[in-house]
Amino acid sequence: MSTNKLSAQDIQRKWHLIDAKDKILGRLASEIAMILMGKNKPSFVPYLDTGDFVVVTNASKVKLTGKKMQEKIYTRHSGYPAGLKVETFDKVIIRKPEHVIEHAVMGMIPRSKLGRQMIKKLKVFPREEHPYSKQIGG
Repeated sequence: MSTNKLSAQDIQRKWHLIDAKDKILGRLASEIAMILMGKNKPSFVPYLDTGDFVVVTNASKVKLTGKKMQEKIYTRHSGYPAGLKVETFDKVIIRKPEHVIEHAVMGMIPRSKLGRQMIKKLKVFPREEHPYSKQIGG
């Protein structure tokens, strides 16, 4: 008996359209991460990027449970002394709604060259419109 070895040429990529309207952020992000990594396919191998493309629409309408809307914080640093910037979820979702989903998904994929390759297949849009209708088939 021999093991079937998967090579980069054998990978078939599909396009998935996910509507984030009224979905919980963490559950949505884990579903997206599974598709990006290819763990939903029987041909998954951890050393290759076997995942599919994911287009997420209505990112500005994603939900959180409990008091996280006011208490969840996003931090970034400018690199200068006292350059720490802190924003709550409700401010970030207004300013840059795509960032919320991208940030959550990036926390769930590998932190390596392979992970950086996987995250490039994620396309997030704040509203219903997107330029990938031909690839998705609708």
